[in-house]
Amino acid sequence: MSTAEKRGLAAKETSPNNVNPGDHQTDNPVCISFPASLNEAKSTRPLRLRLWRGCEEWTSRNYILSLVSLLSIFALSGSFMFAYSLRSSQENDINSYSKQTLSDHDSWPFKSAWERSGKATSGSSRSVLDSVDNTNTNGDAKGDGRVASGCNCKSAQLKLFMYDLPPEFHYGMLLEQPYTGVQIWPRNITDIPPYLGGLYQQHSPEYWLTSDLLTSNMTDRHSPCTAFRVSDWKEADLIFVPFFASLAYNKYTKSERKPGVAELDLVGDTNQKLQEKLLEFLRKQPAWQASGGSDHILVIHHPNSMHAMRDFFRNVMYVVADFGRYAPEVANIEKDVVAPYKHVIPTFDDDVASFEARKTLLFFQGTIVRKQGGVIRQQLYEMLKNEKGVHFEEGSSGSAGIHSATEGMRGSKFCLNIAGDTPSSNRLFDAIASHCIPVIISDDIELPFEDELDYSEFCIFIKSTDALKEKFVINLLRNISKDEWTVLWRRLKAVARHFEYQHPTKPYDAVNMVWRAIARRVPSVKLLLHKQKHFSRSLQT
Repeated sequence: MSTAEKRGLAAKETSPNNVNPGDHQTDNPVCISFPASLNEAKSTRPLRLRLWRGCEEWTSRNYILSLVSLLSIFALSGSFMFAYSLRSSQENDINSYSKQTLSDHDSWPFKSAWERSGKATSGSSRSVLDSVDNTNTNGDAKGDGRVASGCNCKSAQLKLFMYDLPPEFHYGMLLEQPYTGVQIWPRNITDIPPYLGGLYQQHSPEYWLTSDLLTSNMTDRHSPCTAFRVSDWKEADLIFVPFFASLAYNKYTKSERKPGVAELDLVGDTNQKLQEKLLEFLRKQPAWQASGGSDHILVIHHPNSMHAMRDFFRNVMYVVADFGRYAPEVANIEKDVVAPYKHVIPTFDDDVASFEARKTLLFFQGTIVRKQGGVIRQQLYEMLKNEKGVHFEEGSSGSAGIHSATEGMRGSKFCLNIAGDTPSSNRLFDAIASHCIPVIISDDIELPFEDELDYSEFCIFIKSTDALKEKFVINLLRNISKDEWTVLWRRLKAVARHFEYQHPTKPYDAVNMVWRAIARRVPSVKLLLHKQKHFSRSLQT
């Protein structure tokens, strides 16, 4: 056999085509030897090229798999590290929050007011870093619930200037002894005294708004950046007046009233003197002089607050409970903002009560005989008192009455909210906190945040004329199916957070919803101020 023939035979025997399939123990590509001749190279090139490409593909796949596995390990490790660091950060923030000082403005020491009360600020039992329900539902105020650390004028939705009024206008009213110092604000956040208890709480929005604005420029604040306090009134969207008008009425006018003197006819009481001093103070301020008060905010939530001077403040933006006791030119829905009452009944956090678990169909407990617009209460009482599944009784405002109302609302499917001396009452917000579907019979009621919330999704509205028809109310409620009620109940639970006052605040709670409502008034205020300047030059001549 010639040399060439031997080479050809050797090449044929070592060719991949002649390899026994049983010899392959792995899936790895076969290693290829170089050809013995040029002709052999030409004849085998396509096959070897295919095998080489197979080797490349196998190597690429393994490389990609290895890379993906490595990245997954890094991501998992990073998640554990982030969770650990977040937990540590929260613990540090909670421990340090009470030590933060209010150093940007004058502060004054509330001598152990916190310790005297034996508890933190009313409503502040929830941690500043508690988790937030981030679920959005149709009609609900939108937001992802995330809170960034700190706040500034660029990130805030509303920039406010707040007057440094003496303590007698705000926190000083909450102290056991009159404050005689020269400083204005609490030095530390824990020195902010708690608000009064009982029914006094229902008209406390002035307290929660002031406290939130006072702490808005704290460096490590972990509350929503809705409103921010600026130091120059010219940089502000609006001016906030920190006068606790409702507290002044409750603390002074009611306690100083003499027998036989009408509630609002008392002249010269401490409350009226404070109102007069406030007007005197504001008239000297450049911001007030520039606008006549049109860009100022004043909280008068109690319907009798600022009774002596409200006409002098008619240009300001009022924060009210409703408009039942105001002349339209003094307070109206176009100019002013409606804020919810602070509910007195505790929040029902662990509500899993089903339709069947709420045994009472309709619940009402309160004063039955009222004057003026509240006459309908007595009429409905006569119509409903003997109906099966209806609880309609006189109630008290003491602790026993509050406890009884709490149990009653939590065990009822529907809660009756009827007009009293004013179109609104705290009972509506007690019902919301109890997740008891409100049945509203009040034709003139103005509801808070109604440009953001659709109340028909979690309330039942009945006209007064229909409510007084025989069996109308009871038949309407009995015909609401379990499925219909459950939809209302779930929606009510979802929106309940919008009616919670607390400090520190949480995203989309009552404090921030009020600020948002005020912020939506800013364009109309600016428009009014600009129009007032039309003839400013002619007035100077």
